[in-house]
Amino acid sequence: MREIVLDTETTGFEPSEGDRIVEIGAVELNGHVPTGRTYHQYINPQRAMPADAFAVHGLSEEFLADKPTFREIGRAFLDFVGDAKLVIHNAAFDMKFLNAELGWAGLPGLSEDRAIDTLAIARRRFPGSPASLDALCRRFAIDNSARTLHGALLDSEILAEVYLELIGGRQPDFALTAAQGGGRTSEADATWRPGPRPEPLPPRITAEEAAAHAAFVEGMGEGALWKRFG
Repeated sequence: MREIVLDTETTGFEPSEGDRIVEIGAVELNGHVPTGRTYHQYINPQRAMPADAFAVHGLSEEFLADKPTFREIGRAFLDFVGDAKLVIHNAAFDMKFLNAELGWAGLPGLSEDRAIDTLAIARRRFPGSPASLDALCRRFAIDNSARTLHGALLDSEILAEVYLELIGGRQPDFALTAAQGGGRTSEADATWRPGPRPEPLPPRITAEEAAAHAAFVEGMGEGALWKRFG
């Protein structure tokens, strides 16, 4: 099963008010395993960059001035994602922008049912707990120290690791080394090896629960299986 973990950066919150996509980053998974192929593209929004948006991603009007427009890269983006499921954190936001841009470019849109929303998954798994990408990195001990500003490719790489933890545990290391910019894809790195988790996840039971279990086992006598195989 092919999946694309995807992130965008934009000039604001509403395409209906003239906001545009300025960066797309995406990571390919196959069978929940990273292939090493990525997509990355900066995009000229053909409009001014609001100060609030610049503070988030650091992409200025001057930097984006010589980058292609979405109309110029839209077909290549669709070719990369193909018919894969799209793994996105807060999927409604990115899908709204992607479909607006695709529509303005005269290209087919992306069906909403293709999106897998990791924000929704995190909220179901950990109700009442923070579910931002940074919070999930802390929960799963994923290193996001390079994330001083939002960046679409870096965020998609981090999100891919978070997604694999959310659905049941980390897969082999990513070894993603694609250079920033240019809209290029990278070939898979065949040298990856599974690595240990940087630090163990916290225990799922409390100290009180562990003590209660120990007392329960003790009350079962010397023949208890837990005593023989614990």
